[in-house]
Order: sequence, then structure tokens, then C-alpha cells
Amino acid sequence: MTAAPTDLASTRSEFRIDTPRVEDGAAIWRIARDSEVLDLNSSYSYLLWCRDFAATSVVARDENGDPIAFVTGYLRPDRPRTLVVWQVAVDASHRGKGLAATLLDALAARVAAGQGLASVETTITPDNTASERLFTSFAQRHDVALEREVLFPGDLFPEDTHLPEVLFRIGPFAS
Repeated sequence: MTAAPTDLASTRSEFRIDTPRVEDGAAIWRIARDSEVLDLNSSYSYLLWCRDFAATSVVARDENGDPIAFVTGYLRPDRPRTLVVWQVAVDASHRGKGLAATLLDALAARVAAGQGLASVETTITPDNTASERLFTSFAQRHDVALEREVLFPGDLFPEDTHLPEVLFRIGPFAS
């Protein structure tokens, strides 16, 4: 990996990068809901995520310590050096400042330092250009390959309108 922020308690002028806590679950759920782009999970699942996957997730906190953005992820059980990024969202009042990219870099650096990082995976629907740009620029910043393939065709989903989920596989990262 190229140089990226590794101190997750580091402070920026408007925010601090931190590990999510259970009490952040409601705020993270609201940020996801208000994004109007993400598939919204139950509020309960965000509480569980902050408990069970805090080590592979990050939040940005404002000057009051309130979450303003997050990246949730987990390590694939069959590939423990592959970070799967589940969701990325930034509160509307903080968008356009590079916060999502900063959080993604910080999380990748933490996972790389902790157990090593071979690759990053995420899925993106074809209409989500912001996420496509985020992950394409992530691969470019880290000078690694990016492969795309349909992971889940739209017809696998119970709702008739779900677009396909395209797998973005980024890496390999240098050990």
C-alpha cells in the first residue's frame, strides 16, 4: 500500500477519524437513510455492525464527536486478507470535501497494518456514479488493479427493480 493515514484518532480541521461504537449505530443508520442511494438496512443491523465489525469500519466525527460519515466493512471468511466494503456514506452537509476517500484510505491502512491486506472488494449498482468514482480513484491512488464483474444479477433480488450489483475487486496490494 502507498502512504495513507494510519492513525485513526487523527484530527483534521473539521473531523476526527475513529472506530465506531455501538452508540453510533443510530446516527450511522440516519446517514445511510438520508443518502437516498444506499440500500437501507434495519436500525438493529447498524447497532450490530458497530459492535461486531467495528475493527473493520470507521466513522468521521465532527467537533462535537457526532458521526458525520462512515465506512462499514468486514473481512471475507474465506479470504481473511480481503476487506469487503459494505457501505460508505457522508452526511449531506459534509459532502464534496473528500471525506469518503479519506475514510476509505484510513480503513485500508488500518486493515493492512493489523492483518495484512491483499485486496478490497465492494459491489456497486451501475447507476451509482459517485461510488464508481470513489473506488476507481482509490485504486489509482494506491496504484493497484481494478477488475469489475457482475456478482449478483438484478433478477436474483426479490424486488423487480433492483439493478445488478457489480463487484469491484481492487488489488493486489503489496504486503
